[in-house]
Amino acid sequence: MKAAVFTQPNLPINIQEIEIEEPRSREVMVKVSHCGICHSDLSMLDLGGAGQLPVILGHEAAGIIEEVGRDVTSVAPGDNVMLTPLAFCGQCYWCSRAEPTACIEAQSFTSGLRPDGTSPFSHQGQCVHRGLGVAGFSEKTIVPESAVVKLDQDTPLDIACVIGCAVQTGVGSVFNSAKVEVGSTVLVTGLGGIGISIVQGARIAGAEKIIVSDPVAERREAALHFGATHTIDPLSDELVPRVMDETANIGVDYAFEAAGVAALVDDCINASRIGGSTIIVGVDATLATVPILPVMLATMGKKIIGSLLGDCHPQRDIPRFVNLWKSGKLDLDGMISHRITLDEINLGFENVRETRGIRTVVEVAST
Repeated sequence: MKAAVFTQPNLPINIQEIEIEEPRSREVMVKVSHCGICHSDLSMLDLGGAGQLPVILGHEAAGIIEEVGRDVTSVAPGDNVMLTPLAFCGQCYWCSRAEPTACIEAQSFTSGLRPDGTSPFSHQGQCVHRGLGVAGFSEKTIVPESAVVKLDQDTPLDIACVIGCAVQTGVGSVFNSAKVEVGSTVLVTGLGGIGISIVQGARIAGAEKIIVSDPVAERREAALHFGATHTIDPLSDELVPRVMDETANIGVDYAFEAAGVAALVDDCINASRIGGSTIIVGVDATLATVPILPVMLATMGKKIIGSLLGDCHPQRDIPRFVNLWKSGKLDLDGMISHRITLDEINLGFENVRETRGIRTVVEVAST
């Protein structure tokens, strides 16, 4: 079986033949059709694999069920499915509260292994990690049953795959984490796949003013198509003063940091109104810190909200997002700026690093 494997820091990803186990109880084997390249995948490269080498990256995937393990009831061979990186157990404290992103088993996605410390992949007897819970840059993958959501057979997998991370994280953060209200004002910093999804979510939620900031002119222009009302070039304008100018010196109701730059969290807090919310969606892989004045939060009532995968419950939210796409309210097609094959995976990562377009989608295995 062919997979794109990251084996050593500072070297290109290699296409290798790897071995894959049979699915265990409550696991499924998926033939991966398409997988988007997320900035989190690039961060894994820049972190040298984060102690998980060798690793198969890719967590924004869709495909077809090939095999199912014992006790699997929600899908069957031949079903089209969306994969999601956070596979929850359904039994723990957090799952009982309908908070699957906080599930301890779901959190194991950061280890590149199953909760028991094993991986379904190997190469010449060596463990190959399942990157970010999915390993979508592999012709086949094995994930828990809770990591797949059945799709209608007429749902195109090459388009729907971007729901797996970009849309769940972005639109989910609007609907579930911030609960953006009709008529509100919104700021979005960073206009990759997640940032553009936040813009779309804010538009769908009925936000009156959506201000976006990104140093790439093409992304700012694209954001207007997806629903932004005002754009800021942070290379020529100071973010906070511009936001204040656009909001009559009040600040925005909701400020979303989607660039993964810690310093922008401070800007978002300062750009939010008294009683406003800053939602941290992007992940700063440098582990940089931000000074925060507790007295400002206390006296001004400002709130800071963390959002992992948009606080989504995949079985609830993925069908909702698919329906929004089918109804024409959510534009997935327009988010896909580049399409490549698995053999061109390194070119795809160059697109992300050089901020070319919004989303690069990889055709992993022909269906």
